[in-house]
Amino acid sequence: MSVGNAILLGLVQGLAEFLPISSSGHLSILNNLFSLTTAEEGHMFFDVLLHLGTLLSICVVYWQDIVAMVHETLGLLNLGPMAGQRRQRNPGARLFFMIVLATLPLVLIMPIKDLLEGLYYNSIFIGIALVLTGCMLYVSDRMIPGKKSVGGMTIWDALIIGLCQCVAVIPGLSRSGTTITAGIATGLNREFAVKFSFLLSIPAVLGASILSLVDAFRDGVDLSNIPAYLIGMAVAMVSGIAAIELLKYISQKGKFGGFAYYCWVVGALSIILTMIF
Repeated sequence: MSVGNAILLGLVQGLAEFLPISSSGHLSILNNLFSLTTAEEGHMFFDVLLHLGTLLSICVVYWQDIVAMVHETLGLLNLGPMAGQRRQRNPGARLFFMIVLATLPLVLIMPIKDLLEGLYYNSIFIGIALVLTGCMLYVSDRMIPGKKSVGGMTIWDALIIGLCQCVAVIPGLSRSGTTITAGIATGLNREFAVKFSFLLSIPAVLGASILSLVDAFRDGVDLSNIPAYLIGMAVAMVSGIAAIELLKYISQKGKFGGFAYYCWVVGALSIILTMIF
């Protein structure tokens, strides 16, 4: 793999993973229509590194929230520096509990994981999924903003968002767009819906990366590509940080309509180009 391809794929992964435009959909289009690949041709290890790069992006931007979740959760379990203090509902521990609840529905995907992965190579399906993502974002812009944050979030809110994350495993559907829209629909305020969506991706991305890493080492890793892989990973991390900050800013304005139009255009082009070529 050339350094140029690694940079391009890292940029696409970092931006599309967090902006509500579907990283799987964009990488699929690059793979199927332009022969720029990650998992194929022995580059599965690079695909894992790209996802780990975006995982680092979340850790950088939300490190204070992550530290608070760990600190307060360990305190409630009498395993950390908060041991011995009066137990109470800390926002960090509550946020951790909600993320765990919202992650549980992903177990439902395991029996059909291979079937869903096969859709990655169907560019017409990817195009349709991107169009649906655009429709979802268009609708989310017209929802009445909620006021709930972590303190007002319920178990049902977390499970609903988690079920929507399961649906977003389908290639071409934006995970961030789907979970943010679900969060807004359950009454979360836009800023917290964005934060919860990104933090929710940590266990999902980490778990998928561990499973993929096993397959990647089984298929073999070309050590000569490692420098290009690491550059792509770094680009994914930096562009991911930029994408998160951009979406945080946009969430304050409450408008995702621009992404809806973008998804419609890219989805339509994917369908048209596939039918032509």
